[in-house]
Amino acid sequence: MKKFYLSLFVFSAALSSLGQQDPQFTMWMFDRLSFNPAAAGMDKMHQVQAFHRDQWDGFERDPKTYLFNYNGYANVAGRTVGIGASFMTEVLGQEQNKFARLSASFHQPIGDNFLSGGVQVGLLSKSLGNSWIAIDPTDPNIPINGVSQGGFDMAAGLMFYNPNKYYAGVSATHLPATALSDLGFASARHIYVMGGYNYELPNGLVLRSNALIKTDMKASPAIDINANVLWNNQLWGGLAFRPGDALAPMLGFQMDLNTIQKGLMTYEHGFKVGYSYDITLSEIRNYSAGSHELFLTYQFNIGKTPVRRISGDPRQL
Repeated sequence: MKKFYLSLFVFSAALSSLGQQDPQFTMWMFDRLSFNPAAAGMDKMHQVQAFHRDQWDGFERDPKTYLFNYNGYANVAGRTVGIGASFMTEVLGQEQNKFARLSASFHQPIGDNFLSGGVQVGLLSKSLGNSWIAIDPTDPNIPINGVSQGGFDMAAGLMFYNPNKYYAGVSATHLPATALSDLGFASARHIYVMGGYNYELPNGLVLRSNALIKTDMKASPAIDINANVLWNNQLWGGLAFRPGDALAPMLGFQMDLNTIQKGLMTYEHGFKVGYSYDITLSEIRNYSAGSHELFLTYQFNIGKTPVRRISGDPRQL
């Protein structure tokens, strides 16, 4: 019975304008690139990142999301240019969604702050299987054979930020509203508004707060707010809340590793890891044991070691 309800739910979501078209992540603040291409290069680090989300654990075919990101930057004529690449697979019962995206952004200093604008282009694809369990197998809306189709996708965004202090951004995804006629599906344009602020607290603590609002301009906006406390720039824990959906405790660990010097090159690197558990608040809690999410980030910088000038004048030795 759970299998039937999940298959019916997922197929209905695939045909709705506000379905699972974009990935849902509780720890989205560690992956702003997926929602706003202007975030590429914001951290002035090269980052390789992997996310895994197991949603509504307990269903026979519970939704699973796999995301891989690269987020980095380059200095061009004294300006920061952000670059990014994202690959995502989302499995929801009989439905599979895939995205492949490239992002680019330009960062303009404004005093101690920065204004960045970014664009994202890529491909999206959707496929539906043929192992449906339905009350009426003759329903023409239920595919008899597996079917898949893909198309072009694009996004754009703006971000205003002060590194490691605050940020505010707005973006729009699925700008072409690509239609996949073979599936009777059209992607809906989504608007995202995000922001965050880091508060310095005593005893080496930092309170990091974030908020995300998303809408397709048709249904009611979805809101995600969260806060976590970072201790000694290493250990953090916090709580996320999505009204009507989930309450999620989360924790993580981050560390800057030893700097490596080879000749005239300096290699800085470190990592971040985080875990969250969604306590479902909707009626789905009667069938699900909640949702699990895990991410791992490796970040690095490679730069030239400053050259020390040694004077040949014995009076300056």
